[in-house]
Amino acid sequence: MSEMRRSVLIVDDEVSIRRSLRAYLEDEGFEVLDTGTAEAGLKVLSTAPADAVIVDMRLAGMDGNSFIEMAHDIRPQAHFFIYTGSVGYQPPPSLRAIGIGEEQVFQKPLRDMSLLVKAMRQRMDARRKE
Repeated sequence: MSEMRRSVLIVDDEVSIRRSLRAYLEDEGFEVLDTGTAEAGLKVLSTAPADAVIVDMRLAGMDGNSFIEMAHDIRPQAHFFIYTGSVGYQPPPSLRAIGIGEEQVFQKPLRDMSLLVKAMRQRMDARRKE
């Protein structure tokens, strides 16, 4: 019996970051969707299931925090990971309330992408066992 491929949505306004994340995650066996704006990301989530969402905090228009709050309403079962260039970013109380903590925050540039993949797999596996 083959395991279904897990899907990841990347929401980041930097094309080079989206491309590098996509390439790495596809090599790791994930199905990857990506978009450059929070608004487009919400549209994707409303039609395509995503097991995980990787979100930049600084986006044109809606910021990453607001996106995650709205995206969580659309896909409450999705796992959210923050990939930000903001030094010292801490999830605000609104994100902590939906279960997002420091272990889901990754600083750009991430030198070892396997750390992000490991965190994603651990979260998804834990949910699967519930």
